[in-house]
Amino acid sequence: MKNLTSNISSPKYDYIDSSVIDKLESYDHQLSKAERIPDQDPYSINGQKLRLNFIRSTLNLDMDFISGEKVFNNNESLKGNIENYIGMSQIPTGIVGPLILNGSVAQGAFYIPLATTEGALLASYNRGAKACRECGPITVITLQEGVQRTPTFKFKNLIEAGKFSSWVMDHTETFSALTRESSNYAILNDVNVNIEGNISILRLEYTSGDASGQNMVTICSDRICQFILENCPIKPVFWTIEGNFSGDKKISPLNTRVRGKKVTAEIVLKEEIIKSVLKTTPALLYEQWRICVSGAKKAGVVGSGMHPSNGLAALFIACGQDVACTGEASVAVTRMEIIENNDIYFAITMSNMIVGTVGGGTSFPTQKECLELLGCYGAGKSGKLAEIAIALCLTGELSIFAAMSSGQFTAAHQKLGR
Repeated sequence: MKNLTSNISSPKYDYIDSSVIDKLESYDHQLSKAERIPDQDPYSINGQKLRLNFIRSTLNLDMDFISGEKVFNNNESLKGNIENYIGMSQIPTGIVGPLILNGSVAQGAFYIPLATTEGALLASYNRGAKACRECGPITVITLQEGVQRTPTFKFKNLIEAGKFSSWVMDHTETFSALTRESSNYAILNDVNVNIEGNISILRLEYTSGDASGQNMVTICSDRICQFILENCPIKPVFWTIEGNFSGDKKISPLNTRVRGKKVTAEIVLKEEIIKSVLKTTPALLYEQWRICVSGAKKAGVVGSGMHPSNGLAALFIACGQDVACTGEASVAVTRMEIIENNDIYFAITMSNMIVGTVGGGTSFPTQKECLELLGCYGAGKSGKLAEIAIALCLTGELSIFAAMSSGQFTAAHQKLGR
């Protein structure tokens, strides 16, 4: 493995800068003051208007497309996003919150748009948000970032694969320069060679600015591969831009390192809030979490999350993200402890939070409105979106553990999910 130290934009270990610590410690609790979303009349036109007017007056946003008052008709803007277009799929979109965050990037109160057809989902996340709001803020830190592509080269024998790999590692600075020529945003941070018999797999690791980065790193990696094919004296008998070693859109133990952004979040829940809002006890909540972690291990699940994919998928759809990336993004490690005063400490870490606030589907009208609702549209906002996303997952995990520990889970789905 060669680390391109001259080009590093984020270290390859969990590093927290002192300025981030200072920011978290000096959190302004005035930011925690925010009005609840009106939740009366959940299905009526009047209730919808009440919530839209709340957003418009509170955040000074139009929301004309999400409300249906304006209709998308700019077909030319679809180029690069879809082929054989016939129309838009409409998915119900609701809102939860406010979610109160003290993050290294995201600080303050956030109203979260979620697009889903699963009844009880928003109610559950909203309850989790309320419990955290009563005890919070949720502390969130972004630790690392990186997006990978893994070009793969096959040779006649192992010796050729070894010679090729040595040549590659002697030219990593050139690869870095080619990356800078190919993209204004991508930075090649790391080159890792993995040899499997007569096959050499290159794991190229980049940062991608505020884009999720899959297309960007594919283009940069192809430029590197073309240079290799033209200049390396050892010629492969076959090569491909992706050997399925990147973990793209899949759960992979390899990506517990980082793919996208690695973020971690924590909250301390007071015993009285656990009882009054989550309708359970600290002992029952902890026991439910412990049993679910044990079950996940026995089932061979990567991570110990219960349902982060639910919240992520709903958020990704609403905000124009690559929904298939929930495959890796939803991998979560959770930790729960009963601490002093019979309170609960709960933490969640997610190493594959692939999100973007530019490019992809982020500029379509309803998706743009949802990103603007979060203050996450445009350049410089992807870290903020990642921190909001993990905080959302934290609230959902707490709520589902609480529901299962106290026998509410089935009743909630009978009432709201049918």
